Amino acid sequence: MRAALMFEAGDVRIEEVPDPRIEQPTDAVVRILRSCICGSDLWPYGSLPHTDTGRRMGHEALGVVEDIGSEVATVRRGDVVIVPFVWSDGTCEFCREGLQTSCRHGGSWGGTHFNGLQAEAARVPQADGTLVSVPVAEDSALLPSLLSLSDVFSTGHHCAVTAGVGPATTVTVIGDGAVGLSAVLAAKRLGAERIILMGRHTARTDLGVEFGATDVVAERGEEGVAKVRELTGGDGTHTVLECVGLENAIETAFGVVRDGGTVSRVGAPQYAVVPMDFRVFLRNITLTGGVAPARAYLPELLPDILEGRIEPGRVFDRTVDLVGVPAGYRAMADRDALKVLIRP
Repeated sequence: MRAALMFEAGDVRIEEVPDPRIEQPTDAVVRILRSCICGSDLWPYGSLPHTDTGRRMGHEALGVVEDIGSEVATVRRGDVVIVPFVWSDGTCEFCREGLQTSCRHGGSWGGTHFNGLQAEAARVPQADGTLVSVPVAEDSALLPSLLSLSDVFSTGHHCAVTAGVGPATTVTVIGDGAVGLSAVLAAKRLGAERIILMGRHTARTDLGVEFGATDVVAERGEEGVAKVRELTGGDGTHTVLECVGLENAIETAFGVVRDGGTVSRVGAPQYAVVPMDFRVFLRNITLTGGVAPARAYLPELLPDILEGRIEPGRVFDRTVDLVGVPAGYRAMADRDALKVLIRP
């Protein structure tokens, strides 16, 4: 079959790789219907050292179960399933606590040692604890939004939940990428009173307004902090959802959060030290966030998509086939595309 491999920064190729097969009785083989390129894929796209073997890419997918191991009980051949961005057994203490990202028998997609999901098919370990069947056809118009539950919308939701967003909460979202826009939609869904979106790409912030942002701040740095403070009577917002992962973004987050408030970060951090100095300490600021346990959120979020209350799949603004994946990476790196959908 064909799959996307990254050989070094800027070098993504579509190569023939071995077909996936059942290796453990808890495995399933899934034919990929939809996958996508994640913003976090752009970090290695800009910096990966050369590798002769290539690195399998992709960690978000929606597909059809083609085969199952002898111990798989919760999915059947022919089921359309969401494939979250980590696999998990669903039975260890971390999974039972809703932290599947720390599953004792789980793992992550891609890399040199395991298959990625930007491909025609994949072997899914721990199928019972990982896959979620959805009652839709293979050509359903809901596929993009269902795919978003595998990572991007679940990540935005995780950011809002860990920050404590709810009714009467004021929110600042930092970043107008797909995760930031998902965080806007998640905050709106959770009842936020006011949502300030910090971003400067008009097409993206316009979608953010449609998702629920009440204000848009295009300024950055100290000017951006001053603008948010101005909009909030000098206080800042109760919560800040940091969806970028750069040091200047976390510095901005501490600048716009209200005293006693919470900053949640889900942007993959590209810095080693959090600038949480004595001034931040004196303001009683809470820092939280982390990797989203998407599998834990699926039962809650899935009905809203199936019943049409939210449409997070609108963050996909370009569709390619597998051959078009390298061009999709370039488009996202050049900011010509917000998030690229892949139809193998």
